Amino acid sequence: MEGSGGGSSKHFIPVHGLCHGAWCWYKVVTMLRSEGHRVTALDLAASGVHPARIDESRPLLDAVAVAPAGERLILVGHSFGGLSIALAMERFPDKIAVAVFAASSMPCVGKHMGIVRKLMRERAPKGLLMDSKMIPMNNKRGPGTAVTLGPNFLAEDLTLAKLLMTPGSQFQDDPMMKDDKLLTSANYGSVKRVCLIGMGDDIKELHRYLITLSPGTEVEEIAGADHNIMCSKPRELCDLLAKISSKYD
Repeated sequence: MEGSGGGSSKHFIPVHGLCHGAWCWYKVVTMLRSEGHRVTALDLAASGVHPARIDESRPLLDAVAVAPAGERLILVGHSFGGLSIALAMERFPDKIAVAVFAASSMPCVGKHMGIVRKLMRERAPKGLLMDSKMIPMNNKRGPGTAVTLGPNFLAEDLTLAKLLMTPGSQFQDDPMMKDDKLLTSANYGSVKRVCLIGMGDDIKELHRYLITLSPGTEVEEIAGADHNIMCSKPRELCDLLAKISSKYD
């Protein structure tokens, strides 16, 4: 899902989270393109099939790698998509103008990326996932577990979500998720970061805690937005993305 604009347009790459796909950005993509921006919304590698985070993130890493020299990208990660944009930040820091974590898992330098899942278990409200289910999953490393989000959890845009949702892996057995030295200050830590918090998000306090682990992160709040900011407040999200893109060239 790609579009382009001319003049002073920016190149946004929105990255979906667990169980979602490029489709979940359809409102935001339409708005950004109407304002003349280029948008490349990617489907990460099939959810629940690839056992390693690097495999799932390959479409994003490939897109950043082939970006023209001198083009500065704006990565926007939602939920667990934050872990994928973190890998791109570590590998291609000079190609990224700013990374936007929209109600997203934002890892920090010096701690393994799996810490986000651990903190979710410890700090998220009880019953957060409602009628979502854990299902068995086979991959190259053997048996594993994936999650499918239930209809009560997917209240916003339910019909579309039910048609397009896929099982998603949290990669709990991936060695990369346990590597404290994976993200470095020189690369990942050098990229400007903005964290967007939906004030109606049930796990906004978890996001605030993750921000404390990465000093210097800019914070913006969106009133009335739930966890799926791109669905609940797409206009407000686009306005903030335009503001951020103007600040970080």
